[in-house]
Amino acid sequence: MLSQKLQAALNDQINAELGSAYTYLAMAAYFEERNLQGSARWMRRQAREEVSHAMKIFDFVHDRDGQVTLAAVAQPPAQFGTTVEVWEQVLKQEQGVTARIHKLYALAAAENDYSTQTMLQWFINEQVEEEKTAKAILEQARMIGPSSSAIYFLDRHLGKEAGEEGS
Repeated sequence: MLSQKLQAALNDQINAELGSAYTYLAMAAYFEERNLQGSARWMRRQAREEVSHAMKIFDFVHDRDGQVTLAAVAQPPAQFGTTVEVWEQVLKQEQGVTARIHKLYALAAAENDYSTQTMLQWFINEQVEEEKTAKAILEQARMIGPSSSAIYFLDRHLGKEAGEEGS
């Protein structure tokens, strides 16, 4: 059984994951408005992934006889600036998720809750990959600068990376 403190923290993380999904959807809309379909597809895939992360924690709380309490998700921004600024925000967002997961893990460790630590280890590993990917795309966007043709090719690459689903 989960402690009340850990249950509350896991519920906060569910909300944070859904908030991340909402932000990625806003970024997808932003890219759609600029006819950057590949980038929009990539953001949609990320939004689905964040929802799946929230559901993983949701199911875990229930498996541990806890209670899921959903909170309101904050409205994401509608404007993001340049392509580089969007990717800077993606990296910052992923770094924030990593920090939250680390705090959750520390709480689970302090409470000797080994099951929660084991579940969170998956997220720790996942965040290494998420930050690596966001940083690589940001570095590419910085290298190409505001060149329309280069942004077009980055957009096409991201669309292929995201796959054809969810377009």
